[in-house]
Formats: sequence, C-alpha cells, structure tokens
Amino acid sequence: MFDDIRPFTDAEISAAMQRMADHPLFPKVCGWLFPERPAEQVAAAVRGCRTAEEFQLRFMLPVVESIVEKTTDGVTCTGLEKLDPGMRYLFVSNHRDIALDAAIFQVLLTRGGHRTSEISFGANLMAGDFVIDFGKSNKMYRVERPDTVSSPRAFLDASRRLSAYIRDTVTRKGESVWIAQRNGRTKDGRDFTDQGIIKMFGMSGKGDQASNLADLHIVPLSVSYEWEPCELGKAVERYCIRHHGSYAKQPGEDLASILDGVMRPKGRVAFHVGAPVTREDLAPFAGLPHNRFNKKVCDLLDGRIRPAFRLYPNNYVAADLISGQPLHADRYAEADVRRFQGHLDEILSGLPALLRDEPGAPEEIRMLLTDTYAAPVLQTL
Repeated sequence: MFDDIRPFTDAEISAAMQRMADHPLFPKVCGWLFPERPAEQVAAAVRGCRTAEEFQLRFMLPVVESIVEKTTDGVTCTGLEKLDPGMRYLFVSNHRDIALDAAIFQVLLTRGGHRTSEISFGANLMAGDFVIDFGKSNKMYRVERPDTVSSPRAFLDASRRLSAYIRDTVTRKGESVWIAQRNGRTKDGRDFTDQGIIKMFGMSGKGDQASNLADLHIVPLSVSYEWEPCELGKAVERYCIRHHGSYAKQPGEDLASILDGVMRPKGRVAFHVGAPVTREDLAPFAGLPHNRFNKKVCDLLDGRIRPAFRLYPNNYVAADLISGQPLHADRYAEADVRRFQGHLDEILSGLPALLRDEPGAPEEIRMLLTDTYAAPVLQTL
C-alpha cells in the first residue's frame, strides 16, 4: 500500500544486504565506519543479516556507539524513562544534524528498553542504489520535499499520503516514528515547529482535529550539541543567500555534510524526551480554525522543545558577544571565551578560498557562526 514510502520489510532485507555488500561503495564506507576491520569481514556480517532489527543491532548500533565514543564528550538523555516501552510514539524533534539526531536517539531508545523507530529520510537524500538500500534497511521512510516533486499539487498529494503512512505505522503497524519539526535542519540555531508539519499530521484520521493528533501519541524531542554540526557549511549558506540571493548545493554536498557531522568533534550532546501531547493538552484548541489550531500545537511543542535545549558556556559567550554586554558572565569563565574564539578560528580556517578572499566575508561569516550559538539563549529570553 505504501511501497513508495516505507522501509524494507524483513522479507526484503536479505537481498538488500547482498546488494550493499557487493556494491563498489561498500569498501569505502567500511573504511569510514570500521577502519580497524577488513571490508570483507564486515561484508560477511552484513550478508548474514535477515531482518531490519538484526541489521540495526549487529551493524548500525555499534557504528553509532563508536561514533559517540570517538567524537563526543558524552551523550545524556532525560525523560525517556517516563515513556512506556509498550507504547508507540511519534517523536517530533528539533533538527541539527542530517544523520546523527535520529541515529543517536535509536541507541538511546534501545538502551531504554524501547524498539527503534522508523526515521524520516528526505527524498533529496535518497539518491543512488546504495544509499536507498542502506536507508530502507535501517527503517527509514521517504519524505518528499517541495523541491523533489513536480508541482504544489503533487506536494499536497504526497503530504496526504505521508500523513496516512505515519498514522498507519503508529496505530496499526505498531512502530514508533521519528520526524523533524520542520523541513530540513535549522541553519541559524533557531528551533521552531513548522505549521506545515502539524497540518500534514492532521490530513489523515477520521475524528476531529484534536482527536486525530492525540491518536498519534506525539512526543516532543530536544537534542543539543555543544559544537554545532556542519556549522561552517550552514553559515556559508546563510551568507550566500544574504549576499547572492541563493545558495546552490554542489554535487555530493549532502553526503559530505553527513560525513562532516559524523566525523567532527561534537563535544557534549544532550537529549530530552518531553511529555507526550495528550487529548487534555489539545482540548482547549478544539474547534479553532485549522490555521489557528496548527499554530497552537506548534506553540505547545516549541514550549517543550526549546526550554529543554541544553545550553553550554559557548552559547552564553556567543550571546554576550552578540549583545556586546556581559549579561551572562556568571555562566562562563574567561577560558570559555578563549575556547570559543579559538574554535571559530579553527572552523574559519576551512573557509573556501573564494569566500576567504571576498571583502568582509570572513568577518561576517564569523558573526553568523556566533549568532548560531547565541540563538538558543536569545530564544529563551
């Protein structure tokens, strides 16, 4: 019924494992993810997987745990213990890293006694046989974006179909779902829930708009990184849009962003699982016009995601650099200021030569980087 959207079924996993292990890209991927193991040894383990859960437990979860160990200063999670492992949920998360936001959360779910969730995967990223096999074997489902369909009407039809798929997955198939609160990652450090996401959730269901959402067991999820993933690329994109009117991605840029997010140091990482959205939460909005209802639900989710964002000393340093006043000086030491400035120096050393030589560009991109770190503090004021 949803063959164009859904992940692979267990009956399809074995063939997908064979295709991945035989693909020319496999040795290179093994070199990134398992540098200490021969590629053929990893290929043999992959070929032996018969279900999506087996692939995740034997292959993906150890990979993500290794990434966490090598590139973070620890991952914490609060709130997950309040959820029922026997229930299925729709996790609506802020979005900072293309792959790791959801990937690390799968590890946390497993450690907490929950099944892993299905994960939204943008159609723009589903390019090439290897990536498709890898994603759909890892419980990823396809999400169309406005730029991956032929018309606004086609996007509306795709949204209706996605809504029906998510509802079927949570309420009938018995799988939890992870989805970002907006289309794409935040590029400026400001987290907000897009009304279009809430509208999409409500396109399916047979009850009133409040009941339709309550049936999905929506759980707000907040993730914060001490060092923003892919920060230079995000700042460059903002700069180009501001000064050149647009930003054109280069071929392979999405894959490069995934690898950058995976490999670069992330410092401390914190997840917070918020309280599920209940019928009682939604009851005061019942009967509102659709646009106002959707806005109220967005505000409800934002009110549980933003305050849970873990603020680090560099966020407070950046906020004071933006304001020019030591408003948060009690939250950091002088060593934190030096560390933050040194971090920006290191990041900007990777600025493309074309921008490095453009008058004023390095200074403005540095300010955009600072703004990204300041944004979570400024949003909570």
